[in-house]
Amino acid sequence: MDTFKTDVLIVGAGPVALFAVFELGLFDMKCLLVDILDRPGGQCTELYPEKPIYDIPAWPSISAQGLVDQLMQQIEPFKPQFLFNRMVSGLERLEQGGFRATTDAGETVEAKVVVIAAGAGAFQPKRPPIPGIEDYEGTSVFYSVRRMEEFRGQDLLVVGGGDSALDWTLNLQPVAKSVTLVHRRPEFRAAPDSVNKMLAMRDEGLIDFQVGQVTKLSGEGGQLSAATVKGPDGEIEVPCTRMLPFFGLTMKLGPISDWGLNLHENQIPVDTEKFETSVPGVFAIGDINWYSGKLRLILCGFHEAALMAQAAKKIVSPAERIVFQYTTSSSSLHRKLGVPD
Repeated sequence: MDTFKTDVLIVGAGPVALFAVFELGLFDMKCLLVDILDRPGGQCTELYPEKPIYDIPAWPSISAQGLVDQLMQQIEPFKPQFLFNRMVSGLERLEQGGFRATTDAGETVEAKVVVIAAGAGAFQPKRPPIPGIEDYEGTSVFYSVRRMEEFRGQDLLVVGGGDSALDWTLNLQPVAKSVTLVHRRPEFRAAPDSVNKMLAMRDEGLIDFQVGQVTKLSGEGGQLSAATVKGPDGEIEVPCTRMLPFFGLTMKLGPISDWGLNLHENQIPVDTEKFETSVPGVFAIGDINWYSGKLRLILCGFHEAALMAQAAKKIVSPAERIVFQYTTSSSSLHRKLGVPD
C-alpha cells in the first residue's frame, strides 16, 4: 500500500482546487490532490469543457477547458501531485498532529492540513439501467480506467457519447483485442477531433460502432461474455469481456459526510475569515462550503482559496512569521514562479 506525505491534501481537482495550489505554493506548501475523475478540471471539464465562462477576471470569454489549462500552467512551478480515479474514503486525525486520509484504492495520505474543494460534492458515476449490471461491477464492468493493462487483450465494449467514452475508445484501441463503441444516437457530445478520429478508426476496421442501447448482459461469476444491444434494426449480440459505461456523473457528498464535520443541507459551514470547518485544520472552499451570503461562483472560490492559504500556513509552519507580499513586486515570489529578473 502506497503512503504519501504532503503539507496539504486537497480533495478535488476543479478550478478552485487548482488555484488553491497556486496560493498555497506561494507560501512554500506542497500539495497533493485527489479526485475521482481521470483528469483535472472537475465539473467544468467533465460536463461542459467547451462551454464559455464570462465572469473570470481579465477573460471576456474563456472555455471551461481553457480555464483549467491556464490554471494547470499557472501551478506548474509548484509541482503538485495528483491521484486521479480515486476517492478519499476515510479521514482521521493523528495524535502527533495532522491527518491521515485513505483512498478507495488503498493508498494512505498524511498531511498537516486538509482542504475540501470537491465542488458540489464528490462525483460518482451513474449506473446505467441495465438489469444485473451490479453483478459484474469491479470484475468486468468498470466506470473508470485505473490501469490500462486491465483491458489488454480483452474484447472491450465502451458505452457513451461524451469525452470520456471517446477518449478511452481511442486510447484503449491499441491495447484491447477488440473495441466496440455503443451510443444511443450517431451524434456525440465529445470534442470534434476525437469524434473524427473515432470515425476514421471505424472506417479502417480498427473499431466497431453501433447505434443503440445495451439492454442485457451475459456471463457467469462476474465475468462478462456478451452484451445485447438494441438498435434501429433490432437486437444484436456483441461479444465483450470488459465494459466501460459512461452515463454521466452524479454529485453526492459521499464519505465526506462521515468526517465529523458540521453540515448545512449537504454543504459544509465555514467561517469567512479563513474558511475553516468545524474541525480545526480542515478547510472547505468552493461550491461545497456554506456561509451567509454564499455565491456559487468560481471567482468567489478563488477568493476563498487566497484567505484559506494564509490560515493554512500558520498550521503548517507555526513558527514562521507570515509576510504579506505582492506577486508584482516580490523578488522571492518571482523566484518561486520562475519569473526572469
